[in-house]
Amino acid sequence: MTLLVLGILLWWVAHLFKRLAPGIREPMGNKGKGLVAVALVASIVLMVLGYRSAESYDLALFPPFLQHINNLLMLIALYFTSPGPSKGAIFYKMRHPMLTGFALWAVAHLLVNWDPASFVLFGGLLAWALAEMAVINRAEPNWTPNPKGSIAKDAMFLVASVVLLVVIGYVHGMVGPSPFPGG
Repeated sequence: MTLLVLGILLWWVAHLFKRLAPGIREPMGNKGKGLVAVALVASIVLMVLGYRSAESYDLALFPPFLQHINNLLMLIALYFTSPGPSKGAIFYKMRHPMLTGFALWAVAHLLVNWDPASFVLFGGLLAWALAEMAVINRAEPNWTPNPKGSIAKDAMFLVASVVLLVVIGYVHGMVGPSPFPGG
């Protein structure tokens, strides 16, 4: 569990570095981007190793219908992390679609993973996404939404999100539990 917690902490620090320590980050210029990228890759490696090595036991069994809610939330999360919200006509005024999608991804995983390592991983990443939104809002209070796009763009990215959900779900089932009922 130590590696998992270190990975989550490194994820938080790498993402918030620019806003919490601008005096240190700004003089680094483009080299700082490379440092942050390396830190993010290291954080993911630590999280994966920590999660896979954590003792696993379910605190309770989740009701099977939550798997359907999980998949619906994953579809919405994929859509929000696509360019759809900023280029479409429905969610173009949404300030943090990618972070919202990331938060929904974490919530979806918390619905169907009732073990301590999952609570630490997905709960820690959910808290980060919410904190990141608050930090950005405080740092940049004057935000202007993108111009309104078209419903066709919304539809295009929704279809792409459905295809991506099927592909990710298939791969997820190959390396771990299948996210689809009966899979």
